[in-house]
Amino acid sequence: MTKASKWVLGIFAVVAVLFFLAIGFGVLLYIGATSDDGSVSSFGEKIAVVELKGAINSSEDVVSQLKKHRGNRSIKAIVLRVDSPGGAVVPSQEIYEEVRKTRDAGKPVVVSMGSLAASGGYYVSCGATKIVANRGTLTGSIGVISQFIQIEQLMDKIGIGSATVKSGKLKDSGSPFRKFTEEDRKYWESLIRDTFAQFVTVVERERHIPHKTLLGIADGRVFSGEQALEAGLVDTLGTYEDAVRIAADMVGIRGEPIVVKIKDRRRFGIFDLFFESARENLLEAKSELLDQDILQYKLPYP
Repeated sequence: MTKASKWVLGIFAVVAVLFFLAIGFGVLLYIGATSDDGSVSSFGEKIAVVELKGAINSSEDVVSQLKKHRGNRSIKAIVLRVDSPGGAVVPSQEIYEEVRKTRDAGKPVVVSMGSLAASGGYYVSCGATKIVANRGTLTGSIGVISQFIQIEQLMDKIGIGSATVKSGKLKDSGSPFRKFTEEDRKYWESLIRDTFAQFVTVVERERHIPHKTLLGIADGRVFSGEQALEAGLVDTLGTYEDAVRIAADMVGIRGEPIVVKIKDRRRFGIFDLFFESARENLLEAKSELLDQDILQYKLPYP
């Protein structure tokens, strides 16, 4: 092998090494945001985004993400993107408590409201360090709702009866198979008053709105973002990008912040790739019809 050939091979080897080092560095930058197990790496200072979309029927996923981000030192702040009509009382309360714990632990949480952040969607937002709404966001709807299907008259018409064995007169209150009595109404109104008072207490404490003033707007109505700002329900108007910038400024991140999300670890087959949208619609319809909690912080007709 000639001396020239050795030089050419040497240069080629150096270029190859640099090429693979560049690829490796790029991979490190990529996994710097999220790793395969869904955890966030500690490479650089980041803003984490947690999404809360659709009806709130469970708190598990959002609470898990908030806890992971709260314990990660590279995550300096969290943007909670809320686009929800609300949902069940307890999951809404659990998410709110986790947002509040994260904020009180010293890690800012900025809520970015999408098209809709009503009822339970507003409840969870109250735990944030700052709430950002778009001008056209529908939010508020402070209240509780409980709805019951009554099919007793239909059953009578088609000749179907039902039998119930119970330990107390209110054990089957709200059953679709018997009339809803005045005693039932008083019983459920008592439950609703209690859970409504819990909602009002949270908003009053977090938003510093006088009790009497708050009761004047806590009648279930929704507000536009501009109206909510005037009422003191949100802190400022802005987009999702504005919320990210606000979060970055709060923790002193200069320039464009690194934004990360925990990966969705679901595995999709061929069927899912083609029919995922239809599957989600069917699951949502099932949830709306069959999986509803009795007491809800929810806008009934989003």
